[in-house]
Amino acid sequence: MPSKPSTPPTFADQLRQAQRSAVHLEMRDVYAVDKEKGPFADWRAGARLDPADRASWWRPWLDLVAETVGRGVVMRRARIVSEPVSEYIRYEHSGTFTNVVAGEQVRWLPRRQASDIPLPGNDFWLFDGAIVRWNHFAGDGSSGGPEITEDPQVAALCASAFEAVWERAVPHEQYELR
Repeated sequence: MPSKPSTPPTFADQLRQAQRSAVHLEMRDVYAVDKEKGPFADWRAGARLDPADRASWWRPWLDLVAETVGRGVVMRRARIVSEPVSEYIRYEHSGTFTNVVAGEQVRWLPRRQASDIPLPGNDFWLFDGAIVRWNHFAGDGSSGGPEITEDPQVAALCASAFEAVWERAVPHEQYELR
């Protein structure tokens, strides 16, 4: 599977270069990326985002989403989750309204409903149906860094997997945590 370049472009650069679509498939029940450690700890201690207090939760990522969607790029995120959901997924679900407000569409699919869908081995972003940005993670959920491929067969697998998940998944506003 050819990967290029050896030093991948930043995610923000890839998103800014997207012309039609940016889809993201998440398949882990726990992520332990550094930038979320503080907010997750705060959430565990009882802190919750107030949808009415936009200034308290709006952040640069949401600016990038709004900018991208404003250019006409459709952004969709699908999450495959085990049920009952993990504490981390509860945290993630509680803050997902921010993504939706910024213009990203988000759906959730219980893992049992994904058993017959051919899925790639890693989470990914797919830009314009052609460029895959793999998100690698260690067993503890920490980031293992990205990898980029433009292999048409890999992009087709990711597109097919994402669309199959999307078709079955429940919109964020309707998904009830179990």
